[in-house]
Amino acid sequence: MVDKLDKIDLKILKLLQMNSKITNLDLSKKIGLSPAPTLERVKKLENINIIQSYHAKVSAEKIGLNVRTFALVSIAWHKENALDNFLAKVNAIDEITECYIITGDADFLLKIVCKDMQAYEQLLFKQLSQIEEVERLKTLMTLSQAKKSKVLPFDYQTEDDK
Repeated sequence: MVDKLDKIDLKILKLLQMNSKITNLDLSKKIGLSPAPTLERVKKLENINIIQSYHAKVSAEKIGLNVRTFALVSIAWHKENALDNFLAKVNAIDEITECYIITGDADFLLKIVCKDMQAYEQLLFKQLSQIEEVERLKTLMTLSQAKKSKVLPFDYQTEDDK
């Protein structure tokens, strides 16, 4: 699908990742098209599911969510329906904001966001460690965030631009 995107499409994708609230008029000026074809291109990118949604980026700290951790989880594969049962339970816990199936020393990497250490402790001991499919759990406490990019690492230039 990527080869069907031209340099204008790629520029739209980059600009919308940097600021999804940009007006169609401002977007059209930045890419050098009039507003109507700009909107048509954005709609096309949405329709082919390259642009999947738009989100508000909320400051976790400003709404009182001050603890961010990661957990490495190994599950007991010998239990019947271990994967499906584990995922269903993880999806029911709002504080687990991301869940990845991984390779290496664990089966899953979970990103957890909580109000404070007490809430995290409750989640860890009363919910996560009580999931019967969990065989091993290793937690990693974050100290601060050194980098977070909202723009995907894609080469936004076409061969003509290079």
